[in-house]
Parts: sequence; C-alpha cells; structure tokens
Amino acid sequence: MLRFQLIPAALLITLLAACSVMPSQSFPREDHVDLDRYMGKWYVIAHIPPGPVDHAYNSIERYEQVAPGKIHTVYTYRDGGFDKELETMEPTGFVIDGTDNAIWGMQFFWPLKMQYVITHVDDDYDTTVVAREKRDYVWIMARAPQIDDAEYQALVQRVDALGYDTDKLRKVPQQPLSERNDN
Repeated sequence: MLRFQLIPAALLITLLAACSVMPSQSFPREDHVDLDRYMGKWYVIAHIPPGPVDHAYNSIERYEQVAPGKIHTVYTYRDGGFDKELETMEPTGFVIDGTDNAIWGMQFFWPLKMQYVITHVDDDYDTTVVAREKRDYVWIMARAPQIDDAEYQALVQRVDALGYDTDKLRKVPQQPLSERNDN
C-alpha cells in the first residue's frame, strides 16, 4: 500500500524537476546551437562554481552525444592544486525539445535535472557561456586552456549583462597544454 502512495509523490517530484529546467522567455539564450560543433572538450576559464568545485584547477568539460538529444558529460578537475588527484563527475545532459539545442537539463542523479542554458557560443565555437536563470552558477569556457585578456573581458561583460555579480567570478587556474597530464 505504501508503495502505491509513493508513486504520485515521485511523479510530482519528476514533473517539478522537469519544469525547473526551462528558463523564462526573457532569459537570454542562443538562438541555435549546432550540437555536433558543440561536442568535445571545453576548458573552464572562469565560473561562479557550485560548492563541490570551489577550488578546481585544470577543469575540463567534455561532451559526447550518445543518442539524439542525450549528452554524456565528463567533468574533470583537480581540487585545490595542479598536483592534486584528478576528480571526475559524469552527469548526463538532456537537450530540451523546442529550444534549438540551447537548453539542457543536466542530471547528476535521478530524477533531478539542473538548468543548463547556453547563453552564448561564438561563431567559431571557440568560447561559450553557460548560465542559469537563478544566476547562482555560470561557466565561461573555451576550446583552449587560456584566452587573451580582451576576449576574457568581453565574456565577463556578457555574464554581467545576464545580471550576475561578476565579483563572484573565479578564474580557474589552467596549466598550459605542454604541462598537463589530464588531456
């Protein structure tokens, strides 16, 4: 009997989790994201991080589309220094229908999905900004571990225009490719 009483609660939680992924119409997002071009390795240049990665070094987010609209994600980082042990998280991204691939639900554990909005990707797919409507977390990422300061400042201005407190942005220490052992 108890099992049948839990079914409506589980369905409600799942429904609420799915609804929370969609931002309001006024929250900026890319008009279209070419998933094939977006897949691959992205270095986290700066972020307002969720708690577990507050002290991340050499952060890399890797995406691989494993089924239509289903993205296997591998996030690696070193917690607290370049010489620390490599840590890994493997959430699954789910592209939200009708968003032209710009909004995903990022699932770290079932049934909850975290909002993941691609608010910017440059024409060459070399830099991107991923944000949340709550303006609690944001990621500035690039295809290379370092970008020039003018490009970085332009991306910070995009984050500011989204309504974030950019004083909370943390530049993620990234070693040059020649010094890395986690590529």
